[in-house]
Amino acid sequence: MNMDTKNLLVELFVEELPPKALRKLGEAFSANLFESLKAHGLAGENSVVTPYASPRRLAAHVTHVAAQAADKPVSHKLMPVSIGLDANGEATQALQKRLAAMGLDASILPRLKREGEGKAEALFFDTEVRGATLVNGLQLALEDALAKLPIPKVMSYQLADGWSTVNFVRPAHALIALHGADVIPVSALGLAAGRETRGHRFEAATASISLRDADSYAMQMASEGAVIASFEERRADIARQLQEAAAKIGGVTPIEDDALLDEVTALVERPNVLVGQFEEGFLDVPQECLILTMKANQKYFPLLDNTGKLTNRFLIVSNIRPADPSAVIGGNERVVRPRLADAKFFFDQDRKKSLESRVAKLANVVYHNKLGSQMERAQRLAKLAGEIARHLGADAAQAERGGYLAKADLITDMVGEFPELQGIMGRYYAAHDGEPEAVARAVEQHYWPRFAGDALPQDNIAAAAALADKLDTLVGIYGIGLVPTGDKDPFGLRRHALGVLRMLIEAQLPLDLVSLLNLAKGQFPAEIIADSVVQDVHGFMLERLKNYLRDKGFDPDEIEAVVSQNPTRIDLVTPRLDAVREFRKLPEAAALAAANKRIQNILKKTAPPSGDADPALLQETAERDLFEVVSRLAPQVTSLLQNEDYTGALTRLAGARQAVDSFFDGVMVMADEPLIRNNRLALLKSLGDLMNQVADISKLAA
Repeated sequence: MNMDTKNLLVELFVEELPPKALRKLGEAFSANLFESLKAHGLAGENSVVTPYASPRRLAAHVTHVAAQAADKPVSHKLMPVSIGLDANGEATQALQKRLAAMGLDASILPRLKREGEGKAEALFFDTEVRGATLVNGLQLALEDALAKLPIPKVMSYQLADGWSTVNFVRPAHALIALHGADVIPVSALGLAAGRETRGHRFEAATASISLRDADSYAMQMASEGAVIASFEERRADIARQLQEAAAKIGGVTPIEDDALLDEVTALVERPNVLVGQFEEGFLDVPQECLILTMKANQKYFPLLDNTGKLTNRFLIVSNIRPADPSAVIGGNERVVRPRLADAKFFFDQDRKKSLESRVAKLANVVYHNKLGSQMERAQRLAKLAGEIARHLGADAAQAERGGYLAKADLITDMVGEFPELQGIMGRYYAAHDGEPEAVARAVEQHYWPRFAGDALPQDNIAAAAALADKLDTLVGIYGIGLVPTGDKDPFGLRRHALGVLRMLIEAQLPLDLVSLLNLAKGQFPAEIIADSVVQDVHGFMLERLKNYLRDKGFDPDEIEAVVSQNPTRIDLVTPRLDAVREFRKLPEAAALAAANKRIQNILKKTAPPSGDADPALLQETAERDLFEVVSRLAPQVTSLLQNEDYTGALTRLAGARQAVDSFFDGVMVMADEPLIRNNRLALLKSLGDLMNQVADISKLAA
């Protein structure tokens, strides 16, 4: 690359960008611009890109950008030597035509290279392509960066000429492209590049900011424009101010919410954190309601005391810094008050009716047109949760009650306003109705875990309700043919499957997955659900199980060794994997895995042997020794498996290694005599069955 480089600054000044998308837009714009510049040879290995993104701008600063890329050597393959040259080594008509098409003639014949041998030998012409200029390369890079932006929704608007229409995320008003102090004459979205931009809408020192050079961007935006242009710097500044404001109050901490912090960062250019408060009487409303309305509607940061309880104070991230902030604080306090009053009204109104009285109204709420109403679903959940609770030794009546009431809060005013509170409000209302604590907990926690890494239900009654909810969805939706495809999973079946797997594994619930799926299937009319649904969903969940286990650090072959056996006791999968991991550390493991693979290959190629191995038909010493070892180990391994000592069972099998090696070294399995052959195959089958009770150890063979 040309060593005469300068730093580059590109900014697109626009109207307010979608706050929830701003961070990704800023990162994508700078990354795509940078990659395109490198592809054109204008930025090199020592170049660094810095992204900038604020509510009204996307920008990128790139170091060490050349005014022109270095020339590139290019080798053109022309044609095979046998076609391009005649017997005298002169250019054929075919070669002359090809050269002419490239603006060349036969005079360059001595410069052609020959590469390859025999029929593969070909003629090549080496030349150089002039490197791209920054004007052309940046124009292409800018177009590429804009085309690849992850725009959530495109809007159309007209340019000043009244005729031209532009499609972009928001109307753009200015474009800057500076190479050092020089303007690069590129264009985009109907705008010609210059050096003029604008700062903060209200607090900029001047209406227009003329950038001196690429490196003065962040400094001028801060000093003249009252804008912290960097998203990350602005975010860190807000986080710092939030902590400082809470520390001044004392005994409180701002709620942690990365998504809210990102969104607020995308709403302000000059953050200023202020403290507001509301009447303490509102704290009688469940704090989840108050927190949600402050976060979702007002973008405030509620303050919690040292026990995690909501206080009547909150933090406002303002976009202006007036000398007297009282008007800003007062305005925000007036705005939040009716929001909190609405939440209190909903809470008071909802408690006038019991959850149980609302279940009948679920008959008017369609769950799915093929699977009935939410009331029918509540009836299924009650029965299924009760059955699961019985298998867990928990109170089946309370589990049934929790399942029956689980969806009743869907038709409350509070959940109608804030769907995110479903389950949470059900717990409050169940407690208000005098339901047992375990029932109220099941109503809330039947949604748990809601996402990867979320908490699991806290007791077996809640776990029964949670399993019922997820299994009903999996069997019902899968059973009517709505199978997830690619990225499309509108009913969250992958999430529900992972939730079931996590509960079975992490809570060590001794339940058989296939039995659970059959219980769930039995709650639906037979004519609605596909006959194969249990097998299909079991296979679907085992695929999710593989992903889960990979995330836990198990090797793919270890996972395959256990999961390929289609386990139904999911709580025993991890202990089996731990045993496989310990087994493969043994010096005998590799040889036994290879022998096991050999046994399976032999048995696949022949008809299944009839009966068990008969000791009277054993002829060779090696096969008699193997028979004795298998007979001795079988009851020992069975006893260890009954005690779920999988590591012990696999370790005990290591003692068979010498007998197995001797058998394969000295015994012809496929003997000519049918009885002898069948007997040896039966012996191998018994050995394979013994070895594969914990896992298919052939999967560990190299």
